[in-house]
Amino acid sequence: MAGCLSEADFVMVEEGFSTRDLLEQLTLGASQATTEEVAAFFVADLGAVVRKHFCFLKCLPRVRPFYAVKCNNSPGVLKVLAELGLGFSCANKAEMELVQHIGVPASKIIYGNPCKQIAHIKYAAKHGVRLLSFDNEMELAKVVKSHPSAKGAACLLRMILCIATDDSHSRSRLSLKFGVSLKSCRQLLEDAKRNHVEVVGVSFHIGSGCPDPQAYAQSIADARLVFEMGAELGHRMHILDLGGGFPGVEGAKVRFEEISSVISSALDLYFPEGCGVDILAKLGRYYVTSAFTLAVSIIAKKEVLLEQPGREEENGSAPKTILYRLGEGEYGIFNSVLFDNTCPTPILQKKPSTEQPLYSSSLWGPVIDGCDCIAEGLWLPQLHVGDWLVFENMGAYTVGMGSLLGGAQTCRITYAMSRVAWEVLRGQLLPAEQDEDAEGTCRPLSCGWEITDTLCMGPVFTPASIM
Repeated sequence: MAGCLSEADFVMVEEGFSTRDLLEQLTLGASQATTEEVAAFFVADLGAVVRKHFCFLKCLPRVRPFYAVKCNNSPGVLKVLAELGLGFSCANKAEMELVQHIGVPASKIIYGNPCKQIAHIKYAAKHGVRLLSFDNEMELAKVVKSHPSAKGAACLLRMILCIATDDSHSRSRLSLKFGVSLKSCRQLLEDAKRNHVEVVGVSFHIGSGCPDPQAYAQSIADARLVFEMGAELGHRMHILDLGGGFPGVEGAKVRFEEISSVISSALDLYFPEGCGVDILAKLGRYYVTSAFTLAVSIIAKKEVLLEQPGREEENGSAPKTILYRLGEGEYGIFNSVLFDNTCPTPILQKKPSTEQPLYSSSLWGPVIDGCDCIAEGLWLPQLHVGDWLVFENMGAYTVGMGSLLGGAQTCRITYAMSRVAWEVLRGQLLPAEQDEDAEGTCRPLSCGWEITDTLCMGPVFTPASIM
């Protein structure tokens, strides 16, 4: 969807100028600021988002990507993904408003939350969003009552049935809350038929951090059974939604390429090419996790002596541990400590010398709460109030999660993109420009950190309407 993103929306960086260089400039500027105190900010590499998109198309060419807005609703991300032609999966009215505000048509929006507020259903109906999810009879009845398109012989409403999965090994288990069991699917399909609602497809979500890619294969097989139930009852089933759960960082337990291979094999078996089924996936972490880097300043520190008789540091002093308090904590940007059981590892903005001693250290958020601990068991050199710590892979479920500390502001985001990535995005660099000998070679897309990660360019893919 051309025209969503302009050069005014981001910092254009030339090849050789890295995101870390930009971070250095921004932290220096924040440290010298006299009018406004900045405790934390993001740098977002939009080129990394572009690169992830082409990687997805290469690995899963039959699957149309939709972006899960709840994961990161920052304007730069939404605009670049809209520019790439993605659809959007929205969980509420606010998210639908966001994507429609940048020009995304209703035909590319799925109201994917199977637990919806009545006012939000009415908003979706008023603004032309007609593809909704459900997983129980009460939700179906609520949508039928609240969505005008569900009434009358020419029903325009389309529903997708969410089925439960075996996500027992996933880090985030969504089937505890969402999804209907296979044995209850027929009843729901019959209820939909009685209410003259067309069920057009099936969705599932194996949860985040699933270590077993075969969970996708099993869920696709289950979806095939539900498709057959629906067809028997007269529903025109033609959409399969694979959900999300795809890793967003390099070095994950299961690589994206491994997951995509399992998915492709299962699709060939249960939904072969040419079967008339439109295959979607709702991705969040995959697109944005590695694109965002967070810089946080130390706002306070405290040294605590360790009572260990007979033990002294090399300089003869008693051993100590240092508690650093940051401008953000686990009740805000670092919520992954609570929800994903992670231990964020900082990168020091000022590189210490090898001669500096290391001290037992821990990082704490600004909230006066003994649970607001970001990381423990770290060994760091002596740091000072005003120093900056950098955290990579901070793009998922962090933006908009301001600290609970009174008066805290939404974290500022500086977007960056290399000129090469921008030209690819705008369609000005075509594969045909390469000579025969260079066929299959890769071009770097992102702006520094991932300059060694490369992307074999394929044709630009823009999903058609989902309706």
